Amino acid sequence: MNTPDIFSSLAHERSSVRAYLSTPVPAALLREVLVLARLAPSGANLQPGAFIAIQGAVRQQLSHDLVNAWRAGQQETEDYDYFPNPMPMTLRRRQVASAQALYGALNVARDDRAGRDAQFERNFHFFDAPVALVVTMTHGFGSGGYMDLGMALYGLMLAAQAKGLATCVIGALASYPSLIRQHLGLDAASHIVCGVALGYADPEAPVNQTQTTRCELDDYFKVMG
Repeated sequence: MNTPDIFSSLAHERSSVRAYLSTPVPAALLREVLVLARLAPSGANLQPGAFIAIQGAVRQQLSHDLVNAWRAGQQETEDYDYFPNPMPMTLRRRQVASAQALYGALNVARDDRAGRDAQFERNFHFFDAPVALVVTMTHGFGSGGYMDLGMALYGLMLAAQAKGLATCVIGALASYPSLIRQHLGLDAASHIVCGVALGYADPEAPVNQTQTTRCELDDYFKVMG
């Protein structure tokens, strides 16, 4: 008897969604998704990381101040390094291709600085998703903690997809850790990892038609012996 490959379907359907309907996400559904995310593997079952839902005036003021900081060119020391420095050309090409896919879906030209900046600022508004999460990690956890948290984040994204929701992880938030800690009343031990937008995807939005590619298997898989 043939059975549907549920994981394969979820993995192929999931994408980074940057436009959402205003439909609220029930609190019980959000909690269910977060509980499922915590089923991800974790070394020694330490289960690192925390998810903070921000809403109302707190979210509005944080988004406002993040946009202003970015427009003013303010820079902060990030809590962790995401991109390699310098960026190898092989990775740079992937980065450029990803940007081309995004702005191509929006019909924003390469030299349209205003259009590109406007789209980037939407990161700080969590793409107007009904649910905005800030993801944190306790200082001193070590690199393994980020690996475990990454698995939990992927669990979150797949769990959301299975429930008819969409997500986008927002790395741009990691550029302003001190500002975010100030707004959320967090101490310096709470590292800011990323944000997450979560809600119901707007099927009509051009940005949600963005198509990126993945490496060929031979690029990352080797057989020895």
